[in-house]
Amino acid sequence: MVTGPTEEALRAAAGAVPDPELPVVTLADLGVLRALRRLPDGAVEVDLTPTYTGCPAVETMAADLRAALLAAGATRVAVTTVLTPPWSTDDITPEGRRKLAAAGIAPPRPTRTVFIPVGCPNCGSPDTALLSRFSATACLSLRRCTACAEPFDHVKER
Repeated sequence: MVTGPTEEALRAAAGAVPDPELPVVTLADLGVLRALRRLPDGAVEVDLTPTYTGCPAVETMAADLRAALLAAGATRVAVTTVLTPPWSTDDITPEGRRKLAAAGIAPPRPTRTVFIPVGCPNCGSPDTALLSRFSATACLSLRRCTACAEPFDHVKER
């Protein structure tokens, strides 16, 4: 007999965990939470795909997932890092893209359209310039809008 929280409730708890490097988006928004399975004994198995193989935040993501799922009623949590298929910025949900832009971070362009300009999340201008290929994290670049002169982060396409 299965008791405890439903798989739906566990998915909601796991999906609400904020990304440790970009806390304006959740792991579900980011698209790194690949699968969640609730076992008959109340244990939970989670598949997590990091944004890149050497991502330093993957251990923090796994620990945060464990804590959230245990708090939601899971009896045991196993988080497995899954590298295939690799994560892509196309995995970021529309809600995740909206949250990034609302926080002043330019969301990545769809990988099939990387030749369109990176728009300014502040004024919307397509006239932006790359200041540095790296910003606060390896996943971000630093850009500046030539129209409003505001600097901003851009999630690099991958």
